Amino acid sequence: MPEAKNVWRQPLLPCSTDPMTGFFRDGCCRSGAEDYGLHLVCSIVTEEFLAFSKSRGNDLSTPVPEYDFPGLVPGDRWCLCVLRWKEAFEAGVAPRLVLGATHISTLEFVDLDDLQQFAVDREVDHGQDES
Repeated sequence: MPEAKNVWRQPLLPCSTDPMTGFFRDGCCRSGAEDYGLHLVCSIVTEEFLAFSKSRGNDLSTPVPEYDFPGLVPGDRWCLCVLRWKEAFEAGVAPRLVLGATHISTLEFVDLDDLQQFAVDREVDHGQDES
């Protein structure tokens, strides 16, 4: 199985292990055939985004103990579904992103220029050239 890549075509970095995120609950924003939501975008959630997501039927702030889900609070890193992030972007409530931990497949849905507007990291932060 090839190594997962981020949007800069570099090795995918972990998004979060506290809380543990990712479709596979391994801390990384990667996907598989079973992941219909495509949890590819490493975000840093905000109160505004959490309210937006809840208004769209996905309450990410309420704990769900039976799924070992603690509920998110502003500042938590979480692997979001790429189309939910895009929807929030279009609504003006998109959360910040960690692009080094955002899967390259995100680029099939969102332009890199749009993602970079929300990035808390830059390609050079990970030893890469800005060419």
